Amino acid sequence: MFGLLFLILFTPGVSEFLCMSSDLELSYTFCDSMAHDFMFNLTPCSIVNKPIWSLALTWIPRSDIAFLKVIFRVWYNGAKALHWKEVLCSGVDDEYSVCGRLKGETVATAFDIKGARISFPKGNYDIVLQGFSDDSENNMIMCLNLTMIVKQDPF
Repeated sequence: MFGLLFLILFTPGVSEFLCMSSDLELSYTFCDSMAHDFMFNLTPCSIVNKPIWSLALTWIPRSDIAFLKVIFRVWYNGAKALHWKEVLCSGVDDEYSVCGRLKGETVATAFDIKGARISFPKGNYDIVLQGFSDDSENNMIMCLNLTMIVKQDPF
């Protein structure tokens, strides 16, 4: 049984449900065809009257993380809604625990996401999260396609 679970969790192209509730569905796939050691959990699985979500992440990176640039893109019902880039790790005075991790070293972290500032209208959200180990965005070390379906308006 464990072997089957491991295969499903880390097989590229397989869609994984993160959560499903009366107001929200979240799932993800990997963008590339490589196998990943990656898992995360989001609680609570709701956006109605939930100003703070807790995210737990476990990841074994495929390369050293001396430098990490993330790109976050969001589409709402097919229209581009957000494009955000940020260097999280530069090798100097980095504040994130993932910075400086070595290839094969397990990254396990948890943090809160404050969503009270964001009101998600009913609809389909396609989210792409990419991580690069270089500033030129040539060496991708992680890529996730997330699907978020908001089933009811928050107001």
